[in-house]
Amino acid sequence: MQRRKLGKSNLEVSALGLGCMGMSFAYGPPKDKKEMIDLLHAAVERGVTFFDTAEVYGPLQNEELVGEALAPFRGQVVIATKFGWEANPDDGGKWNSLNSRPEHIKQAAEGSLKRLKVDVIDLYYQHRVDLNVPIEDVAGAVKDLIQQGKVKHFGMSEASAKTIRRAHAVQPVTALQSEYSLFWREPEETVMPTLEELGIGFVPFSPLGKGLLTGKMDADTKFDSTDFRSTVPRLSPEHLKANLALVVVIRSFAEKKRATPAQIALAWLLAKKPWIVPIPGTTKLARLEENLGALNVELTPDDVRALEGASSKIKIEGERYSPFHAKLVGR
Repeated sequence: MQRRKLGKSNLEVSALGLGCMGMSFAYGPPKDKKEMIDLLHAAVERGVTFFDTAEVYGPLQNEELVGEALAPFRGQVVIATKFGWEANPDDGGKWNSLNSRPEHIKQAAEGSLKRLKVDVIDLYYQHRVDLNVPIEDVAGAVKDLIQQGKVKHFGMSEASAKTIRRAHAVQPVTALQSEYSLFWREPEETVMPTLEELGIGFVPFSPLGKGLLTGKMDADTKFDSTDFRSTVPRLSPEHLKANLALVVVIRSFAEKKRATPAQIALAWLLAKKPWIVPIPGTTKLARLEENLGALNVELTPDDVRALEGASSKIKIEGERYSPFHAKLVGR
């Protein structure tokens, strides 16, 4: 397995990680626990050392799953998790309230440590920027946790370049986790120059465009109400057909490289920068193996330019998030 370092930090991980959210949350009902544990073990056996979860996935359920599954591999794997949400008593206890107050971060860390069955959290992300708490206070709280030996590295998610700079001045940021793919390239302009300047790694989530770039969707694809993609405007019936034109472009490159569309989408990310580590999620062994096959697909600089040139001619229709989630990104 190829390995990469996240920015200038000493955090070395497999070149592809595994996003675990969909095993318990957001993509329909939670999947069978034993099957997911088997899948996590299969990922480790194939050289994956970087696993992504969060307190809010489930909530709590996904951390418990990851903690149980990876307990035999302590010291061999890196587990990233996230803080910053809490249950909202005014909305039936739904986890839809942000809370990054220092005392809450420290309380959340204790819970994550227990569920993950670890003594230290390898990478601790602020899940979304909380405008009610100065980012310097957030970074300071994580700095305290690092000094106490409860956290190794500080991360942020969907933060703006300005906010990243402010946080980094208090506690160096090891990685930014945000959406980035051939379906969503805005980070190239908004945050990547700052990440490169400061030596911060980039962990793209939804590197396969929430499934669009796998080539498995068609104009008639519909999502169940339990699947959060049913709220994603870009994947709605009125926009999906137009956006599938991007897949046609990627598939043509895949055929030339004797690869799948998903492998081309991941290989493109890996070719962009040596400090990028995508975390495609899956609940299926065949998909895991297909994704890992992207590591064997070499895209030259000319390939990358050609792919970007062709794909940029496709006009992507629809917003990437519902209004609720859209207001939480880029802050």
